[in-house]
Amino acid sequence: MLLLLLLAPLFLRPPGAGGVQTPNATSEGCQIIHPPWEGGIRYRGLTRDQVKAINFLPVDYEIEYVCRGEREVVGPKVRKCLANGSWTDMDTPSRCVRICSKSYLTLENGKVFLTGGDLPALDGARVDFRCDPDFHLVGSSRSICSQGQWSTPKPHCQVNRTPHSERRAVYIGALFPMSGGWPGGQACQPAVEMALEDVNSRRDILPDYELKLIHHDSKCDPGQATKYLYELLYNDPIKIILMPGCSSVSTLVAEAARMWNLIVLSYGSSSPALSNRQRFPTFFRTHPSATLHNPTRVKLFEKWGWKKIATIQQTTEVFTSTLDDLEERVKEAGIEITFRQSFFSDPAVPVKNLKRQDARIIVGLFYETEARKVFCEVYKERLFGKKYVWFLIGWYADNWFKIYDPSINCTVDEMTEAVEGHITTEIVMLNPANTRSISNMTSQEFVEKLTKRLKRHPEETGGFQEAPLAYDAIWALALALNKTSGGGGRSGVRLEDFNYNNQTITDQIYRAMNSSSFEGVSGHVVFDASGSRMAWTLIEQLQGGSYKKIGYYDSTKDDLSWSKTDKWIGGSPPADQTLVIKTFRFLSQKLFISVSVLSSLGIVLAVVCLSFNIYNSHVRYIQNSQPNLNNLTAVGCSLALAAVFPLGLDGYHIGRNQFPFVCQARLWLLGLGFSLGYGSMFTKIWWVHTVFTKKEEKKEWRKTLEPWKLYATVGLLVGMDVLTLAIWQIVDPLHRTIETFAKEEPKEDIDVSILPQLEHCSSRKMNTWLGIFYGYKGLLLLLGIFLAYETKSVSTEKINDHRAVGMAIYNVAVLCLITAPVTMILSSQQDAAFAFASLAIVFSSYITLVVLFVPKMRRLITRGEWQSEAQDTMKTGSSTNNNEEEKSRLLEKENRELEKIIAEKEERVSELRHQLQSRQQLRSRRHPPTPPEPSGGLPRGPPEPPDRLSCDGSRVHLLYK
Repeated sequence: MLLLLLLAPLFLRPPGAGGVQTPNATSEGCQIIHPPWEGGIRYRGLTRDQVKAINFLPVDYEIEYVCRGEREVVGPKVRKCLANGSWTDMDTPSRCVRICSKSYLTLENGKVFLTGGDLPALDGARVDFRCDPDFHLVGSSRSICSQGQWSTPKPHCQVNRTPHSERRAVYIGALFPMSGGWPGGQACQPAVEMALEDVNSRRDILPDYELKLIHHDSKCDPGQATKYLYELLYNDPIKIILMPGCSSVSTLVAEAARMWNLIVLSYGSSSPALSNRQRFPTFFRTHPSATLHNPTRVKLFEKWGWKKIATIQQTTEVFTSTLDDLEERVKEAGIEITFRQSFFSDPAVPVKNLKRQDARIIVGLFYETEARKVFCEVYKERLFGKKYVWFLIGWYADNWFKIYDPSINCTVDEMTEAVEGHITTEIVMLNPANTRSISNMTSQEFVEKLTKRLKRHPEETGGFQEAPLAYDAIWALALALNKTSGGGGRSGVRLEDFNYNNQTITDQIYRAMNSSSFEGVSGHVVFDASGSRMAWTLIEQLQGGSYKKIGYYDSTKDDLSWSKTDKWIGGSPPADQTLVIKTFRFLSQKLFISVSVLSSLGIVLAVVCLSFNIYNSHVRYIQNSQPNLNNLTAVGCSLALAAVFPLGLDGYHIGRNQFPFVCQARLWLLGLGFSLGYGSMFTKIWWVHTVFTKKEEKKEWRKTLEPWKLYATVGLLVGMDVLTLAIWQIVDPLHRTIETFAKEEPKEDIDVSILPQLEHCSSRKMNTWLGIFYGYKGLLLLLGIFLAYETKSVSTEKINDHRAVGMAIYNVAVLCLITAPVTMILSSQQDAAFAFASLAIVFSSYITLVVLFVPKMRRLITRGEWQSEAQDTMKTGSSTNNNEEEKSRLLEKENRELEKIIAEKEERVSELRHQLQSRQQLRSRRHPPTPPEPSGGLPRGPPEPPDRLSCDGSRVHLLYK
């Protein structure tokens, strides 16, 4: 998908756009090349439909030629797009040419001479065969390649053998299960006898020896096998190798053989546990391990581009070890097992888990009876159809899902629907190709010859399918012994010298067996590092209720033969997981444009107010409102309104590289706008409160308001914001972060999920910085509300618009205190958060500008007060009396004069009272008080002369007149 996005500019560009182009070159890349006849081109990372939709491929893109069938590429196999618009090596064509079998190019114990061609052998090539000394050629000495076939069978070189009477016997001890759980000996024993006859008749294999067989019936029972193993080991003659069948019997024999320096070669054991080289160091088998299915599965995963799989297994040793091996192989291939489920008898819960975990590619490992239980649950959970693929074992009966099973409650139709389209893998035990093996027999000739030797019908004979494996086991043994002995006439060991204490001969046989590689009737015979047979795997698919062959896989050559007959319910292989499409939630453009228009009008209004204030700065009424602070308020509102634009910018408008700059613009514009706009208003209300709400004795020296103090206060508030924002952006800068939401399912029935994402401006310690910023600004807003309330009844000449400032502070504070927490709560809803924050900025700015500036405009327009202070003092007295401000000034002056007069009068009254008190004291000393009257009344003094009293009172009265 990523590659398609990278190529999209080229794919969407029409041919010839942007200038004149040559037929095979373009400045944008290279024109697509058509594949050769009987071949194709592998376009890496592109599907078939994508290839059909494009005309050009980008520079440095590579294509690979592939051929069909028995053909190979002649010429460049890989081409690369160059910067000049051409492909590499275009002077040499790439062709798919039919070739003959490469096996004719080598001859054991001889030489091959190729003429009339080159490797690989093409039509018209000729090979001549010659044998080494002491060998003679059996077959035609020349063969010609024509239409992919050699004209004659491949010959072989036979050694000049010793007469039969002089050959020495080499004994093989074998255990054939003629009955029991797997009666494979019924067909495997005749196959072994056939192989011994064929080997002993060859003059080029063991010319000095004759292989003989000593065998017993193990009945596929370890106890019975123990008895016969004892007889084989302790009775003469010495056996050079042991050949058991059945996994349980092979396990017993292989564990004991290491103590006797014996090689064990099994023809019918599939348990993965036997691949343990530490436990079974001398064990080999021509029957592939159950884990051989895994390379085929991995190859199919890679073919269909699956990187995530799930597994469900029955809890038994064979399936557990097989799954452990699969896990290692997929890990090496870069494939992940995302979910691994297991069950003992009831698969209901594991199947539900697979459904819940969205498993798509599922490998099932269980016996046939459990398979029916699993797929009954699969039907109930709807874990089938075009979105799912199941991989099962291929040795079930062809109609296993139709067999009546009382342990499940699903009908045949339901089971048939659930299993449709699943893939099976099965070991190929008979070479499907009609080619001759090392014994000069084809697989079909072997089957016909074995059938004649059997006493019963092949379908009624146990081990008939495994018989080719037993036949090839004797050939593998014979070739290994032949190599160990030197093939006769060459330096080698004497096989007759072998005994159970001779580890040297055992080691040589082991090395020879480990390097075995030949064509047998069961296919190509080769052993892996654990001694297990590497064989072909048959791949089938259930189509329409019956199994169809769709391919073979040879793990030894990593060769996948594909018949292209696979069918899929959805038309193509499903994805290994739900395709997740990441989509960003962008801001509604209608909302953004609407708010941007309001913000632009607000900026125009702020510019008009600022121009009005500057133009009328000479008017006394404007001067008494501290016009410079009002100018800062207008500038702050403009900056705050400008912050609306970056606040609405997201990935719809800008790239991810520009996002940090937009984040910075949001923060700085809004921060500085608030500091200038609100800070200037806060400064006014602060100084009004400071001057007019203090004690009477401290008011006189504060009545003269110095403007620099106001500007210093605003500068302090702005400086604190600048310092805080600078530290924030240096220590922990804002950057683009992505918020991911829950997946959404589209309404259409498509195998995709939508993953909504939202872009944010954030930093590592965003909450800490916001806490500091909001805490500081919140306290400032609350303090502004308090000061506005305290000064609502104050009237002052120096700041005549403080009541309007208080009203603006109320509105700004309320909007900010509500908006800040609400936008944090609505941060995941881009439209609501933007609308709430931007409209709060717009409304608070509008309210501030209207409250502060519109009344001033109205007053100056309606009353015509456009004169300056100098002009005002030159007007007549009548004009002055009409000015309310002048009246107020005169009244204040008169009040101060009256206060001085009252102070003088009070001082005079105090002096007179002191004099009166002194006279009263003097009079009391001249006229002492008389004794009291008999009636008990108080003594009376002489009466005060009336004239004096009236005189003093009149004087006091005159003082206040």
